Amino acid sequence: MKKILHSLFALTIAAFTVTRAFAADEKPDATPKPAADEVAVVTTSEGVMVLEFWADVAPKHVENFKALAKKGFYDGTCFHRVIKDFMIQGGDPLTKDEEKEAMWGTGGPGHKVDAEFNDKDHVRGVLSMARSQDPNSAGSQFFICHGKPSFLNKQYTAFGKLIKGDEVLEKIATTETTKPGDRPVKRMNVVSIKIVPRSEAK
Repeated sequence: MKKILHSLFALTIAAFTVTRAFAADEKPDATPKPAADEVAVVTTSEGVMVLEFWADVAPKHVENFKALAKKGFYDGTCFHRVIKDFMIQGGDPLTKDEEKEAMWGTGGPGHKVDAEFNDKDHVRGVLSMARSQDPNSAGSQFFICHGKPSFLNKQYTAFGKLIKGDEVLEKIATTETTKPGDRPVKRMNVVSIKIVPRSEAK
């Protein structure tokens, strides 16, 4: 009898172990897969640029930019401020209307994003957020560094960088501008900004 009970106990333990192992094997499959690594494809009148995001250091800014882009907020805007060896600035919805040129640089999405200053250096190709003197006043306007404005480090929120289209950045950053001033003489149009999986970016 003891032998039988011992055998039954051993079988039960074995079955439990197999069940646990099977469940452990299944668990990873039940875990939701992470979202696709997304990038921004910026189609301009001068060509296409692709930007990657730094969600690890500026998650709120990344999500804000993505959400606006997915709504078509940036489509039809332009780079309204260009300073060679410094940066190109865009993202103002008022730039969709040439009759509002006097107000360009003052528009936004109607909400603000709190600062996420980080250790990323402002060097050529870095994507960062424009703001007023209030550190927590970023909205939709952004800039892409052309030079190496290190004085912006930890003062403005860097949240991504250019990974394709440096020649397009160069064309826009070196275009003729008004004198005095930093407004491009020729409109540097943003046809669209699309958020796509990195694998689909061309």
